[in-house]
Amino acid sequence: MNDILKGELVRLSAIDPEEMSGALARWRRDSEFNRLLNMGVIHLDSAKAIRQWIEKDMENEGSREYFFAMRSLADDQLIGGLGLDVVAWAFRDAFVAIFIGEREYWGKGYGTDAMNVLLEYAFLELNLRRVSLGVFEYNPRAVRSYEKVGFRNEGRQRSFLNREGRRWSMFLMGILRNEWMEQNHKPVKSQ
Repeated sequence: MNDILKGELVRLSAIDPEEMSGALARWRRDSEFNRLLNMGVIHLDSAKAIRQWIEKDMENEGSREYFFAMRSLADDQLIGGLGLDVVAWAFRDAFVAIFIGEREYWGKGYGTDAMNVLLEYAFLELNLRRVSLGVFEYNPRAVRSYEKVGFRNEGRQRSFLNREGRRWSMFLMGILRNEWMEQNHKPVKSQ
């Protein structure tokens, strides 16, 4: 049987609140990590505060969120996280978020591999119809990664964000189940 939570470079695992909170507290001290991930003003939280937030979120049994830790296959190191937030089950639409905190894994295909693993889970396990995301204009590496797995540009919010003394747009991207299935040579069934 194919392990759907395993790719070529990464595997997705359950989040360990203690491990993830310590890593996130460390990663969030990196201004470039924050710049790529968040649109708000950088806000540093302690590992304890992050752990409480994670644990509270995990206790919500009616949650529409599916979050995973991202681990490298080579050494099982926690390198980031990603997840889906199902907007409406009736429409089978979700938004995706992804981050890699360990800089030595940036730009080496780990994010692309993890996104493809998550899309397989989204479309084959959750039976979603669409996955969408927003990405800042100043992050062309992420845009290229999303395009590699099949996301298409669906629009932009012009002058969305003020950073570094100028206004930046946010690109809106999406991928449909049938597009992902065709790109990955899976049989496309009508929905």
